[in-house]
Amino acid sequence: MLGALNYEIFVFPNDFAPAGLNGLLTIIRHLTGFGFGYMSLIVNIPLLIVAYRYLKHHYVIYTALYVVVFSLTSLALKDLNISFTFQAKDGGERIMAAIAAGVFNGAFYSVALRLGGSTGGMDIVAAFIHRKKPEFSLVWVIFLINVFVAVLSFFAFGRDYVPVILCIVYSFVTTRINDTILKGTKSAAKFEVVTSQPEELAAELMAKLHHGCTVVAAKGMYSHKDKSLLICVVNNMQIADFERVLAKYADTFVVVSSVAGTYGNFKKIK
Repeated sequence: MLGALNYEIFVFPNDFAPAGLNGLLTIIRHLTGFGFGYMSLIVNIPLLIVAYRYLKHHYVIYTALYVVVFSLTSLALKDLNISFTFQAKDGGERIMAAIAAGVFNGAFYSVALRLGGSTGGMDIVAAFIHRKKPEFSLVWVIFLINVFVAVLSFFAFGRDYVPVILCIVYSFVTTRINDTILKGTKSAAKFEVVTSQPEELAAELMAKLHHGCTVVAAKGMYSHKDKSLLICVVNNMQIADFERVLAKYADTFVVVSSVAGTYGNFKKIK
């Protein structure tokens, strides 16, 4: 429902097409006046029927739920003639509208993915391709479709470059917000510490940061001295605290890297 409201408030009043299949439907709506909700159902229902046979039923059911509610809400909002739409006065405000629409769409999209479904359209097509060709990169397929929508926007909205830019902005913001929400909650920092004082360092880290460590025997190939490799993963807000602890230990070499996700439940370990 919020996804449909996002289109009514930010996308439709400001004459630009978002990314993917909904971008094409938005252009058709602009040119013909045909109901966006009807087109969404007409396009997605055949895809969902075929998908139910070949893809996971959980994925298809959740995607169908999103598509049906999104489409029906879009039809209902069209008849309500809501008065709180964001009608941009100039190009700068239209870019703000594209950014806002991208932020909300990215958030809704990440929720759909976390629940094991999708928002329909190109996501269903991408799922088909991934099932048949798991090694095939879908990035180029999605990129080419978005390029096609952006180019088509130039002609559909009166040979104007602004809708093209708005489509690009919307696509970029949606992707960034989606990635941030999906990965941000599980991102962390991994410290790989080469040290000759593993016991003392590990004890202080566990006492102050409440994170466990893993130690691996190591040898320096330049000095040929026996060392220890201490591996510890902490959340991003503890990086500064970790560095303050490390500053107390001389003869210590550290490699820091970003971790896309952490998994496991260690709460019951005493």
